[in-house]
Amino acid sequence: MSLHPVKEMEGVLLVDKPAGMTSHDVVYRLRRKLQIKRIGHAGTLDPAATGLLIMLIGKATRISQYLISVDKIYEGEVTLGVTTNSQDADGEVMETRPVPPLAEEQVRETMNTFLGDQYQMPPMFSAIKIGGVPLYKLARKGEEVVREPRFIRVAAFELLSFAPPKLTFRLDCTKGTYVRTIAHDLGAKLGCGAHLSALRRTGSGKFTIARCTPLDELEKMSLPDIEKKLIPVYEAAPMVAL
Repeated sequence: MSLHPVKEMEGVLLVDKPAGMTSHDVVYRLRRKLQIKRIGHAGTLDPAATGLLIMLIGKATRISQYLISVDKIYEGEVTLGVTTNSQDADGEVMETRPVPPLAEEQVRETMNTFLGDQYQMPPMFSAIKIGGVPLYKLARKGEEVVREPRFIRVAAFELLSFAPPKLTFRLDCTKGTYVRTIAHDLGAKLGCGAHLSALRRTGSGKFTIARCTPLDELEKMSLPDIEKKLIPVYEAAPMVAL
């Protein structure tokens, strides 16, 4: 028996989250695979969303706030003409309206109105707590309460394709931005309503989806191979001293 304790795995692991799973589900699966309790993540993704999830292994959990605070990049799909109570495809349809004949340039110009500094009203279907109760629990009961607008910044909101009633986009924004609210508000400005029908996070700070490994692949890998994929804390957050 070795007299020296086994060194705990430590670092940042970039995971490509599949759809249909919460960010906490990914934490649970990695805890089981790595046999480490000290695992967290830097920035949640909704269950339906896919893409870059920054997982913090071992002592790297200490840099959580630093990595959460960085800007994010998303690619997604908006479905025009249909609004839902959650502002995404998981919610109940609230209204269906015809999509007016929209020129691509008109859509681009409307998207440009979202650029810059602004205050965004968080949706009722969110994990924000008021009086210790998550808003989504109140929303499921049909309740609506006053929320505080949040300051956000949209650096880029680009139209990638437009084939009514669908459009795809790329969004570069600050942390805490509700992409589904931007989709909902875009639909309102276009006069037909809309909801977010797909979302993928492709960037977070200096990390991109290209460096991610799908969760199911990680679960098939050996622990030494997973350890090779860990990004050291000093590289992930050079300005943060542990």
